[in-house]
Amino acid sequence: MARRARTTTKSKTGKGGRGNARSAKSKAEPRFRPFRWLRRTILRLAALAVVLAVCAVAVYGWLNPRTGIYMKREELRLGELDHQWVPIEEVAPVMARSVVAAEDANFCSHWGFDITAIRNAIEAGGNRGASTLTQQVVKNVYLWHGRSWLRKALEASLTPMVELFWSKRRIVEVYLNMAEFDEGVFGIDAAAHHYFGIGPDALSDLQAARLAAILPSPKSRSPVNPDTVTRRRTAAIMDGAATIRNDGRSACFEG
Repeated sequence: MARRARTTTKSKTGKGGRGNARSAKSKAEPRFRPFRWLRRTILRLAALAVVLAVCAVAVYGWLNPRTGIYMKREELRLGELDHQWVPIEEVAPVMARSVVAAEDANFCSHWGFDITAIRNAIEAGGNRGASTLTQQVVKNVYLWHGRSWLRKALEASLTPMVELFWSKRRIVEVYLNMAEFDEGVFGIDAAAHHYFGIGPDALSDLQAARLAAILPSPKSRSPVNPDTVTRRRTAAIMDGAATIRNDGRSACFEG
């Protein structure tokens, strides 16, 4: 009887040992779950993309961008570009006021998106633009030109970051230096020399307004031989530049 008891006890212990071994093996080698792995991978890639985007935006808050995707494409097509960076302190203040009056009169009062302009554009059936100066800077520096939902989505994501990390004055400075004024002519320094043979600091009110007036279609309009539409737009921009100076809407970007 004693032997049987010992034998039975030993048998139970052996079964328990094998059970514990199987349990330990199961814990040591978890089953591969592809959906969980895919979800984690997507989240990690998304987090990495956000970090890279923040770094790319933050660094241009003080480092001058040398080129953009569109500028690089034009350089490859034409062979070379006329482009020279110039600090905003070396640009006539009226030039900054003119581009703001022409492209984004409420620049100082929004955070990257002009809701009123967007609403008006929708009511007009999409025939009028609603892009702010900040959105145009994002497109010129980081993205490509053209209409696509992907570009619009990226633009909408980067615009608040630019507003967060850059000052309003910096946004205007980058815009002036990255805007296209003629085929192969980029930036206000190249534009002032190209059209008027002077530096950007010497631009008059009329010259600044004419340069701002051609920005929607720089390859088909000229500030030195303006057509009727450009002349009317120039007059409106001159009036708008004076207005935003008088009512304080230029204070956020003027030194």
